[in-house]
Amino acid sequence: MKLATLKEGGRDGTLIVVNRDMTRAVEAKDIAASLQAALDDWDHTAPRLNALYDELNAGQVEDAFDLDLQALAAPLPRCYQFLDGSAYLPHVERVRKARGAEVPESFFTDPLMYQAVSDGFMGPLDDIAMGSTEWGIDFESEIGVITDDVPMGASPEECARHIQLVTILNDVSLRNLIPGELAKGFGFLQSKPRSSLAPVVVTPDELGDAWKDEKLHLPLVTHYNGKLFGEPEAGEDMQFSFAELLAHAAKSRPLAAGTLLGSGTIANQDTSKGASCLAEKRMLEIIANGKPETPFMQFGDKVRIEMKTRDGESLFGAIEQEVVEYER
Repeated sequence: MKLATLKEGGRDGTLIVVNRDMTRAVEAKDIAASLQAALDDWDHTAPRLNALYDELNAGQVEDAFDLDLQALAAPLPRCYQFLDGSAYLPHVERVRKARGAEVPESFFTDPLMYQAVSDGFMGPLDDIAMGSTEWGIDFESEIGVITDDVPMGASPEECARHIQLVTILNDVSLRNLIPGELAKGFGFLQSKPRSSLAPVVVTPDELGDAWKDEKLHLPLVTHYNGKLFGEPEAGEDMQFSFAELLAHAAKSRPLAAGTLLGSGTIANQDTSKGASCLAEKRMLEIIANGKPETPFMQFGDKVRIEMKTRDGESLFGAIEQEVVEYER
């Protein structure tokens, strides 16, 4: 099934069920007021939401309405925890190679991950408001999964059963702030602002054969200022599956229902498929020419991120955002 959230209804919005081709929707507040509320009681709410989804697709819902993408918030407007990994080692290798460093052997067996901003997500069409272009504004095209409650110490096999929803996201990064923060040895803060989510989240069964081994085997397509920027295959070169990433995160603590886990920037060994962030393109330029040529995002720059089926149907809807100057 496909779920989304209307901006109306307070900070957590109003949960809606969306039909398969994302043209019609119906409010689900009689089942759960918000997506977080649904996830908190997923064993009971999921069957009811799925039944409503089937009725909507069959044209049997009287109070259905046309879906307006402009009215959508992020499907999960805020959550208790957002963890972001770096599961695509080609991206890590290029970033380190550009500064003359090797990839430690541990990176092949021990996932990279940090705790990101979770108190709010931008909607799929919301502007990226930033105080300065000197911060090095960048997009990162990623896949994300959302869980129900995951117990501490859960194995990858157990974690696979707790992946309830899948989506795509734009993990915004401020590249010029990152080096100073990492030099402190205490991780990201100012360099990682709020991210944005796609219009809808879907259950793994909606993905068919594309969802295999807890990886999503389709290209994630990014357009930058109207031009194709990259379309790497998300199922290739992913060192750790989402189940393995979740098990890593749950080693010493349970993960609350509504935990969002990002894959990290999608990247392939085959560079002909382009990139999923400006930083990687700049790193390839440094490796090839000794210096970067592509600037980071400026006010007015636009990014579009979307994943389609092999038949050309949009799975999650598109993230379309423009960078604008922040005004209080």
